[in-house]
Amino acid sequence: MASRIAGFGHYAPDRRVDNAEIENQLGLEDGWIERRTGIRSRRWARDGELLTDIAAKAGSVAVYDAHVHPADIALTILATSTPDHLLPPSAPLLAHRLGLANSGAIDLAGACSGFIYALTFADGFVRSQGRPVLVVAANILSRRINPVERASAILFADAAGAVVLAPSDNTRQGLLGVDLASDGSRYDLISIPAGGSKMPFAEGMAVEECQITMRDGRDMFAQAVQMMTLCAKRALASAKFEPSDVSRLVPHQANARIFDAVGENIGIEPDRIERTIVEYGNSSAATIPLSLSLAHRERPFVSGEKLLLTAAGAGLAGGAVVLGL
Repeated sequence: MASRIAGFGHYAPDRRVDNAEIENQLGLEDGWIERRTGIRSRRWARDGELLTDIAAKAGSVAVYDAHVHPADIALTILATSTPDHLLPPSAPLLAHRLGLANSGAIDLAGACSGFIYALTFADGFVRSQGRPVLVVAANILSRRINPVERASAILFADAAGAVVLAPSDNTRQGLLGVDLASDGSRYDLISIPAGGSKMPFAEGMAVEECQITMRDGRDMFAQAVQMMTLCAKRALASAKFEPSDVSRLVPHQANARIFDAVGENIGIEPDRIERTIVEYGNSSAATIPLSLSLAHRERPFVSGEKLLLTAAGAGLAGGAVVLGL
């Protein structure tokens, strides 16, 4: 028993925020953001638009695209750092809204690598149980941005992406190689300080304590390149593949300079790298499934393609998978 990706879906809010708006706010010269990140614009949710709203829109497209009856979805995994509430989890509400009457549902807080982890867990469930799984990654990071902190204010965006994994008898499909990694010695490179049991919400707490902060952007850049490269090489080795076997590299869209460096380190040319950061920015865990869905819409995947997905982010947590289509 193997798994296969049976359906893709995505959703990005219709509010487009161009670099000029943020550059004016931060007093930056024209073009500063694009030169350093590759981003020209990003999408931000409108007032009243919830995490479960955007997740449901992506999830419904993926279920429809998979030609799977909603009642057959056995598990829903929602990878997010911005749930509707700290408690309860948002995944049960997502499954309810999608009419997945027979589905278990759980949130996964894996930051930028959340989709890689969710996909790995989903693949194991499909292989052991022989039933389809919906994986959605979604974030509304615009509501966690500190507008005066340049390192993070220029990057983050809102979006959702989704895939349906279904059983397959073709062992050349699904996850062919996996590598996961973490480095807690750099736990606080990216964080939201307040809201957990270490620093509970309290009267008079500064707003900044509840917003994203990046302690050292240069170190985060270097660590992301290193972890994404290492995990990608290990995943390829696990699959017994060479870089030349990869049809497309679909990296986490943290910064174009990061994934260009990763591609160079692995030996994958720029024209084999899917890039959505230009128009959609960095929506953390959502960037890879968003990129998968957009790529499939623009140039549909064909049977036999091999994809390499890799990500790293807050925690530090990272991973890579080789995916057969």
